[in-house]
Amino acid sequence: MSDISGNLKGIRDSIIEELRTLYDIRLESGQLISSQLVSKMAELTELINREISVYVSRSGQILNVTVGSNETVSLPIVEGRRGNRRLSGIRCVHTHPGGNSLLSGVDISALRSNRFDAMIAIGVTEGEYSNVPVSFGMIIGIDDNEQYTVGSYGPITVKEAENIFFPNFICTVERILNKQMNTTSLEETEERAVLIGMEYNRKEDTLGWSVEDSIEELKQLADTAGAKVIASFIQKRQKPDPAFFIGRGKVRELALYMQEENIDLTIFDDELSPAQQRNIEEAMGVRVLDRTALILDIFAQRARSNEGKLQVELAQLQYMLPRIVGKGPSLSRLGGGIGTRGPGETKLEVDRRRIRDRIAYIRECIGKVKNVRTLHREGRKTVPSINIIGYTNAGKSTLLNTLTDSDIYAKDQLFATLDPTTRQLELPGKQQVILTDTVGFIQRLPHQLVAAFHSTLEEIVEADILLHVIDVSHELYKEQSNAVYHVLDEIGVRDKTIITVYNKIDKLPQDSSLLARLAKEGNSVCVSAVKNINLDKLKDMIAENLKLQAVEEYFLIPYSDSDKIARFYNVGVVLEQKYLPEGTMLKVRLKSAQIGEFEKYIKKGEIN
Repeated sequence: MSDISGNLKGIRDSIIEELRTLYDIRLESGQLISSQLVSKMAELTELINREISVYVSRSGQILNVTVGSNETVSLPIVEGRRGNRRLSGIRCVHTHPGGNSLLSGVDISALRSNRFDAMIAIGVTEGEYSNVPVSFGMIIGIDDNEQYTVGSYGPITVKEAENIFFPNFICTVERILNKQMNTTSLEETEERAVLIGMEYNRKEDTLGWSVEDSIEELKQLADTAGAKVIASFIQKRQKPDPAFFIGRGKVRELALYMQEENIDLTIFDDELSPAQQRNIEEAMGVRVLDRTALILDIFAQRARSNEGKLQVELAQLQYMLPRIVGKGPSLSRLGGGIGTRGPGETKLEVDRRRIRDRIAYIRECIGKVKNVRTLHREGRKTVPSINIIGYTNAGKSTLLNTLTDSDIYAKDQLFATLDPTTRQLELPGKQQVILTDTVGFIQRLPHQLVAAFHSTLEEIVEADILLHVIDVSHELYKEQSNAVYHVLDEIGVRDKTIITVYNKIDKLPQDSSLLARLAKEGNSVCVSAVKNINLDKLKDMIAENLKLQAVEEYFLIPYSDSDKIARFYNVGVVLEQKYLPEGTMLKVRLKSAQIGEFEKYIKKGEIN
């Protein structure tokens, strides 16, 4: 069929013949639009000063050409696919004389009523046929009133529009419509994901992890976030491609796989730049996350306390800020799901100014919480503080539960607990200490999280002793240990007294030579938190290390310096006090590092 419909009054036969040539144009498989079609429609629009509309099938065939007025065009009835869970299978491409490509209210209404795959507008500028602006809109879901919601994107260049792999956009939208029509929450629906890693010469220290090991851990992270991993791919390159990370060709190749397997989500095992994420998403047509966004999503699910939620939101906004690029053709926030939830999920099109304002407000709130935490810490200074640190899922929470007879949430999964928990522990000799379970670490922990959780990590900085829990049953326990030390270096606490706790020895073979070798290491102990093996030995080791850190001395404070007595109570434990003619005699237990402050008051001998 090559008929031209619409308002043909006053148009010469030669131009009508030119309009018929639009039927000869065929879009390539996967294209949203082609430069050939855009140029031809723009040229003809300028000749007749009227809007031109064409219908394009999913196979790229031109189905209808219609001419309107210089302000609008009457669209013919769409004979597309039936069913409100699916789109029509037809996209409408039309021109806007005057150069403005933004969709009008009439365009959006037609998009909804006809359930077009997309409504595409070309802004025609005089003399410019190959470099005109393009905008498009798509149905992206159903609102609470059961009306189709529309996402509008652009203006973008013709080249950017050509790079969009359109079939996967359509598949994503139709899966969303189907889920919403089935009244299934998108956030509760398991998403089909593909993992992508790349082997290349990294500049940063990878701490001994192979790309295969890292991909396996990424799979655990994806499982924790609620995704169903369908496949994993590893690409080898000398260095990342600045535009597409794994290269344009590989992205195009994987785009076809995503379409065939109905993939919802692609997760990269590296942090992508905003431009790389946007380019890959447009070329693949499915949502794209990097390792950082995935970890942030898991933290968003795990945050329970007000402080934890604030810290996660701060990290999310800091990650999001450079990725706010206006209304580009992106599916990153389409339909909810992994990477879109959390306390930081507000308005999707929020601009940079509002994000910066929100970041400033959250930092102020965290500052107030930090002050309260500092006051609480000051009140506990007379009691030794022990912090449990370690790789995620090493058994830190289980150890705290067993040592203190507590019942905090502990499960065999990554980042099972996020908010720090403090309990009291009694050591041999009736000595009381404060035991705190902190957030788990992971290799390449996002710097946004390290910065946002600075106030929480201060608990580690202020601790007297660190218990470094290592899952010795894990084949990469050495690499996990190195990752923990890497984070400790970032926050400046490598000089702390560290007791290495090799956990989960119950999972090792009975004849394992590893236990004997580890038992010979200094200041370390092999335990099983689940089966309560060697935990008394761990308590003894904590008590011994505390004794090495503390000293007991007698101090004689002249009455002229009586204000110093309060300082002793603040920083140490006053064991005895007596008033003598020359001043106040105190027996105080202090940390060795604090003796220098009071050296001039040291009095050898006992209180008589």
